[in-house]
Amino acid sequence: MVDLVYGALELKKGSQQKNLNGKYLALIFEKSSTRTRLSFEVAMNQLGGRASFLSVSDLQLGRGEPISDTAKVISSMADGVVLRTIKHSTLEAFAESSNSPIINGLTNLSHPCQLLADMLTFIEHKGSLENKKVCWVGDFNNVCYSYMEAAEIFNFNLTIVCPDEYKPKDIVLNGNVELTSSINSGLKEADLVTTDVWVSMGDEKDSERRLSSFSNYQISPAVMDRAKNDALFLHCLPAIRGQEISADMLDDPRSKVWEQAENRLHAQKSLLLALL
Repeated sequence: MVDLVYGALELKKGSQQKNLNGKYLALIFEKSSTRTRLSFEVAMNQLGGRASFLSVSDLQLGRGEPISDTAKVISSMADGVVLRTIKHSTLEAFAESSNSPIINGLTNLSHPCQLLADMLTFIEHKGSLENKKVCWVGDFNNVCYSYMEAAEIFNFNLTIVCPDEYKPKDIVLNGNVELTSSINSGLKEADLVTTDVWVSMGDEKDSERRLSSFSNYQISPAVMDRAKNDALFLHCLPAIRGQEISADMLDDPRSKVWEQAENRLHAQKSLLLALL
């Protein structure tokens, strides 16, 4: 992952790009997407390849064809597949029967492609993440899980600020990860502060309770002042202003959210070149 991020940084600077001419990427999403879908499609196009979106409802998967059968057919034609699935087990089952690389475009467990862009954004502004403090505020969701994995890979310290009732109970934390319900202690001396929506896709039935539990965990410019003076703020988007962030947070000088979104493209390019 570290090499992929630094590779993306070189690509963004305009280094020579390898040609994926003749390569084809299939995108199969069970959930809606803006940044993931667009970044992969544009990346393949700019690298000389092609990508197409295959709606689950239009595939034979929608009529009950086994995942293994679909995986064997698609991977016999496509050079790579991006999957966005509701269950992580669906991605694993697809990968087991695929002859082509399978990219996790988001599951209920993790979102590693997002982390490539997040790490790229921090590194291009601040340099190495080693021994830095990253503070995640909000729900322990799939993006947060990928931050936990990245903490070990990039050797940074991760503090997860979360209400007690939403702290993970069945996940073993890395040694450089700590949990707290205190937003004040979590943000203290943080180099990077990041968050996500309080109600992720699939959690809508629990929305009322979630909004109540997380109501004291909003990130605003005043809350960011509790972190280091030069701390960065990131949000994987989409954001709901007035909930996990204040209305003016995305426009704060410490916010690098729009660069973070653009960096999805450069990170996907690096990933595709490594795999294809």
